[in-house]
Amino acid sequence: MGNCLNSSARVNNRENSFGGSSRLSAKPNHSSRLSSLTIPSYSNRSFTTSPWSIQTPNSEGELLPSPTLKAFTYNELKTATRNFKPNSLIGVGGFGYVYKGWIGEQSLSPSKPGSGVVVAVKQLKADGFQGHKEWLTEVHYLGRLHHMNLVKLIGYCLEGEKRLLVYEYMPRGSLENHLFRRGAEPIPWKTRMKVAISAARGLAFLHEAKVIYRDFKASNILLDAEFNAKLSDFGLAKAGPTGDRTHVTTQVMGTHGYAAPEYIATGRLTSKSDVYSFGVVLLELLSGRPTIDKTKVGVEQNLVDWAIPYLVDRRKVFRIMDTKLGGQYPHKGACAAANIALRCLNTEAKLRPEMSDVLSTLQQLEASTKTGSTPSASISPSSHTSENRRVQEISAFMRK
Repeated sequence: MGNCLNSSARVNNRENSFGGSSRLSAKPNHSSRLSSLTIPSYSNRSFTTSPWSIQTPNSEGELLPSPTLKAFTYNELKTATRNFKPNSLIGVGGFGYVYKGWIGEQSLSPSKPGSGVVVAVKQLKADGFQGHKEWLTEVHYLGRLHHMNLVKLIGYCLEGEKRLLVYEYMPRGSLENHLFRRGAEPIPWKTRMKVAISAARGLAFLHEAKVIYRDFKASNILLDAEFNAKLSDFGLAKAGPTGDRTHVTTQVMGTHGYAAPEYIATGRLTSKSDVYSFGVVLLELLSGRPTIDKTKVGVEQNLVDWAIPYLVDRRKVFRIMDTKLGGQYPHKGACAAANIALRCLNTEAKLRPEMSDVLSTLQQLEASTKTGSTPSASISPSSHTSENRRVQEISAFMRK
């Protein structure tokens, strides 16, 4: 995928031990102008805005009020996180630092550690490359989109140069950590499929709401205590095409290894771009490998390029399966899941399935596994001309 980058795009290296979650972005406009931004505070916690009418903010100074969010003061969040002490730090990302805090369940006021409810407080870095515009987009979308498989945004803080976000706390952290962190406990097959289904449900909801997520990846999939997946980090979300338009033309932004090839090459963004990213994550769930792994050599550095030749042959699917599973997975179910990933990874965007169809197929797969029946997800030869071509290209490369 690296050779698909156009000249206006650049790669920003993430803080990642695999060196593969590199952020793709066109040259951003780092504006520090905040004077035009005003966010009213609301005490009403009911959801009153229809998510199907949402549009991406047109500028850094535009934000419609959300009656579901609390406007926190900076001092309140200092108290909630014990003055942002290092032992409250639970994560670091491109946006900034994430701290554990406590607030009252009803009052939402700061409370003592161990009382009230736990929250995650994300603090924007002063020089964070994601910047104020993505903070604004995050508030805009999560203030209006409510779903069991989207992380809940409780509130925000905007005081001078300080910008923070307050979320529900996800006790099991990110899928990325469970799959790739050294020493992490292996995730059983049943749990992996549960994560895939719940993440697919969240993504299908976004597409129904005409929103393109644009940064679907393992580190943005957070897990609750029961391993239900919730999508987080909506800084790159984009309103989908409307009317007669078939796509949105925008700056190329996303994460290396997850972004769809046609989007990287042209900047044309559709919901099928998200479907490709879902295919990459599903492949990570099957293989236990990160999408880009610099510790490997040759074609194995890129998960998709390495795996495609095995995905197209049911007899070879076992070769891409995570060895940490110890063979404890249904062979037919693994083949069916591999076929779903293959369809999502089609290099021709129009031949990829809709997320609603992906969700339905995964649910059928789960049901068939429980009943012991044969999964119905079969590979359609007509749908995979481009995959077969890709296999030939990769095979030729490996013979060199």
